[in-house]
Amino acid sequence: MLYFLSQLREVFGPLRMFEHVTFRALLAAVCAFAFTLWMGPAVIRALTRLKLGQPIRGRDEVRELADLHDNKKGTPTMGGLLILFSLTMSALLWCRLDNHFVWLALTPTLLLGALGFADDFQKVRHKKSDGISSRQKFVGQVIIALGFGAALMLLPQTETLARSLQVPFLKVAIVSDMGWLSLAFVILVIVSTSNAVNLTDGLDGLAAGCALPVVVFYGALAYLVSHKISADYLLLTRVPQAEELAVYSAALAGSCLGFLWFNCHPAKVFMGDTGSLAIGGSIAVVAICVGQGLLLVIVGGVFVMEALSVILQVASFKLTGKRIFAMSPIHHHFELRGWSETAVVVRFWILCLVFTLVGLATLKIR
Repeated sequence: MLYFLSQLREVFGPLRMFEHVTFRALLAAVCAFAFTLWMGPAVIRALTRLKLGQPIRGRDEVRELADLHDNKKGTPTMGGLLILFSLTMSALLWCRLDNHFVWLALTPTLLLGALGFADDFQKVRHKKSDGISSRQKFVGQVIIALGFGAALMLLPQTETLARSLQVPFLKVAIVSDMGWLSLAFVILVIVSTSNAVNLTDGLDGLAAGCALPVVVFYGALAYLVSHKISADYLLLTRVPQAEELAVYSAALAGSCLGFLWFNCHPAKVFMGDTGSLAIGGSIAVVAICVGQGLLLVIVGGVFVMEALSVILQVASFKLTGKRIFAMSPIHHHFELRGWSETAVVVRFWILCLVFTLVGLATLKIR
């Protein structure tokens, strides 16, 4: 919205700064962070007053883990509303609203947040750790992803990008036209990423902290692929106008950072599915828009670990009757092996940074 001030540069020269993506991205991050800190206390008080506390699973469900997490009982959830508010306000202020990528990213993010809110509401309403059914949640995710994929393929500006398949370490797209199979790929990336971030959201500050470097990475990548010189130098497919996704990603990063202020151990609020589904979906959408959806397997390595630990645990128990891990997702396994909650969170943050650096290296190893 504030981009229009650049048109007044003849009246006041410094207003030309509003033309620059880097300037607007930095201010988008700062504003989102400030919005979160400003609204955080009021939102937490409101959630507490409405008794929207996170239901904690009992000993019959999680055995000895119940003792470690008993002190979390009553901590308000649905804090993802704070992230969504800050992200939306900052994006509307600092992004160019005539850019189709902004709406392609923001719309599915808000819809996934709404789906997560429905799940959280059911949990607090019935005072149980189970919200809407997994089938309902999956169908909702598929419908949202399908709508995004269809829009991506129907827009002339993004149709070619949507149909191609970029693979890390390769200079050119391995498939230039996947046809309508592109929709299946979009659904796979969005559903798997949103669920993986959701699974990661089990300890204070874990999901938001792990999302930060991934969001910053894809924001920087969006800026690079939007410019011919940098895209050609890195042998990346150029995506014109994708620079606004850098501003959008900066707003998301600022929101996550601000949320960490209240979500660090001991957490005053949990993001719930409202935040985790939205963050995961937002990361996936930006990754697809810049043509690097598969790179998420590397950059989002922590999220992959979390999701795989659940899949392997369930498969092993059903096939052999034995469990591979003390508990899944894998962050709980380390808790039960004696790591403190803070140690698990910080070490997973470190792993996420390492995975992000590896992803950065793939841009040159081609």
